[in-house]
Amino acid sequence: MTQPVAKRFPTPAIDKLPDDIRTRILGVQEKSGFVPNVFLTLAYRPDEFRAFFAYHDALMEKDSGLTKAEREMIVVATSSANQCHYCVIAHGAILRIRAKNPQIADQIAVNYRKADITPRQRAMLDFAMKVSTEANRVSEADFAAVASHGFSDDDIWDIAAIAAFFALSNRMANVTAMRPNDEFYMMGRLPK
Repeated sequence: MTQPVAKRFPTPAIDKLPDDIRTRILGVQEKSGFVPNVFLTLAYRPDEFRAFFAYHDALMEKDSGLTKAEREMIVVATSSANQCHYCVIAHGAILRIRAKNPQIADQIAVNYRKADITPRQRAMLDFAMKVSTEANRVSEADFAAVASHGFSDDDIWDIAAIAAFFALSNRMANVTAMRPNDEFYMMGRLPK
């Protein structure tokens, strides 16, 4: 029995989507071997799909003081705090691959404070979690704590922006009851 992509809101057929969105989805499918359900779910609203993925790419694909694995750590930790099944599973898979560590995503999703990460990464996640769950309480002491681990102002902006962006993503994934693709569960767990 095939599971629905999302339980709420219809999933548009790929062949009925605007050309730019269809091209992006088919490119992801070619690269990964499947279409992550987030693409199909968000394609329900094409203009918002474009805006979402433009901001996603601006945050997650650029060169900066954060590694791509560290960016995924932020997503997994904050998505766990926001109880987002889809993002913990999907970005956990990406984290395992980018960190080349089959255990790290599970450790961070359950309790990043006990995960096998560096003190610098722990400070990054402490800041990201505060932004994600109680941004109204972020203070100069929080900025000083994360900066003391060598993060620049631009890095701190990135940490905050990723946490904030994925708070949006987590909420939409929960509202739509977006289901993680089965393929994500085993990605990065076993050596090739």
